[in-house]
Amino acid sequence: MFHYSATVIEKVGDIIVKQADIVKQRKGVRTQDGDGVSLTRVFGGNSARDLDPFLMLDEFGSSDPEDYKGGFPPHPHRGFQTVTYMLKGKMEHTDHLGNVGLLEDGGLQWMNAGQGIIHSEMPKQTEGTMWGFQLWVNLPSHKKMSSAWYKDITSDQIPILEENGICFKVLAGEHKGVKGALYDTESPTYLDIELCKNSAYQMELQPEQTHLLYVFVGEMTVNTTKVSTGELVQVANGDFVHLNSKNGARFLVISGTPLQEPVVQYGPFVMNTEAEIHQAISDYNNGTLAQVADAK
Repeated sequence: MFHYSATVIEKVGDIIVKQADIVKQRKGVRTQDGDGVSLTRVFGGNSARDLDPFLMLDEFGSSDPEDYKGGFPPHPHRGFQTVTYMLKGKMEHTDHLGNVGLLEDGGLQWMNAGQGIIHSEMPKQTEGTMWGFQLWVNLPSHKKMSSAWYKDITSDQIPILEENGICFKVLAGEHKGVKGALYDTESPTYLDIELCKNSAYQMELQPEQTHLLYVFVGEMTVNTTKVSTGELVQVANGDFVHLNSKNGARFLVISGTPLQEPVVQYGPFVMNTEAEIHQAISDYNNGTLAQVADAK
């Protein structure tokens, strides 16, 4: 769904700023991945080509173990990063580098697949709710063959800000001068924001970046557009958006600078050329994808 809104201009001191537009609004698609895990693909594949540098966002959430108990058995990746944010539940990560980590309520796992990693993500519970997100972030061409690494971040390591009835969890990047649990000069901004009832917030934007908002609880308006649970909006062409909620809402903010490079994807491999994809497939089939990663 495309939106075209009237231009709103404000003056801050001597600086003129413009309200951003909602350029796209979409709902995710129910699907399965891994060993039969039920999830919602918020975006991914061809639908993500205009969301550079982001490749995919999945939301998994169910209190029925049949929907998640199969987990994600060992599988390869190359050329990008995965970010798993767990709201509720327990998921164990293992990989060929020897890393083992348990993702629990409120925790975050950040993995750089780089030149190659083989890992698994398996539920460590047989009942109760498992609910979270996995985001794929593309790597620039000069980092696609970087060394693989993995980082566990517990909930108490994630900075939390509270301001005027609004709670900000700074998962990555920087917000209001606070550096996230994962931060470097090239990391995207990843926030979990909760608006209380009858709250409003003017969110500042970097016009050159890609900005995505995904509502996973409640309902809010972005400028004058209603955005409900399970809906993603992309905002662009401005310096700020107005957010408000009558009954409360919780949403993700995902922002990053576009790489503006070719994207060629084949399943778990994301590179810049078809030749690089063929090489990744060959390395995996020959059993050398992990060895290449170990050798460098």
